[in-house]
Amino acid sequence: MDIRLLTYFIEVAKYKSFTKASKSLHLSQSTLSKVVKSLEEELKVELIDRSAKNIELTDAGEIVLAEGEKIMESLDDLSIHLYDLMNLKKGKIKIGIPPVIGSLFFPKIIKEFNSLYPDIKIKIFEADSKTVQQEVTDGTLDLGVVMLPVDEKVLDAIPFVSNELILFVHHTHPLAQREKVDLKELQNETFILFKQKLFQELIVQECLRAGFRPEIAYESLEWDFISGMIGENLGISIFPKPMENKVDQTIIKSVHIENPTLPWNLGLISKKKKRPSPAVRQFLQFISPKLPFEV
Repeated sequence: MDIRLLTYFIEVAKYKSFTKASKSLHLSQSTLSKVVKSLEEELKVELIDRSAKNIELTDAGEIVLAEGEKIMESLDDLSIHLYDLMNLKKGKIKIGIPPVIGSLFFPKIIKEFNSLYPDIKIKIFEADSKTVQQEVTDGTLDLGVVMLPVDEKVLDAIPFVSNELILFVHHTHPLAQREKVDLKELQNETFILFKQKLFQELIVQECLRAGFRPEIAYESLEWDFISGMIGENLGISIFPKPMENKVDQTIIKSVHIENPTLPWNLGLISKKKKRPSPAVRQFLQFISPKLPFEV
């Protein structure tokens, strides 16, 4: 298949107009129509429903559009990697991170890296740790930051940060003036938890070991919502210790948890035995001396 034909068809499908697509491609409408017809003849299917008043794709056309866009993206990635290999001045890195981690670390990381390598673009994808692990394993993402441990048979992991989870309560809560609490003291509390599977599983498992199942009243992926609920004294939460720098400490108090302490260990993961692109290698060289982060 001539990639040029596919490119022209995608343009027509995007604009849903031969007129607009021909202007974008600087081709005559008749030439563009012949090109699309040639592609249909090559594939032996109709891609465009010509009986409709406006351009509409057939079912086959929708499939060719979706798969064609993937092909064009792959070709773009190929060009970038080849240029990257020869020049190390251009590239793309896809990194998956849980939402809270992103707000804590990555704005500063990306700013510093971009100042050194402005043409290496970092794309951040927010998802829970389990999803990030799977997409790194599948090769969809180059790197990921996840809660440890991970399956080291398929993933390489570099320690990213080592810290602990602590208690957040309203300033009028009976525990607010304490320096530390035992986990079992929270058995009658109403919990507001971060809606991330591995994160919740860690907290629930530790509560069960302490002899109780936590009553989870609210869940959210947004820290602002959770802190707002705590600020209204609607429950307590457990979050990584660095989040205490993001709350109004006159309203929300943080308290150390012991018996047991709850570790919060993160790792920077990549797919084992997958050769990283030069851009990814450059990022790893940039960030490795900084790890693990002190927070």
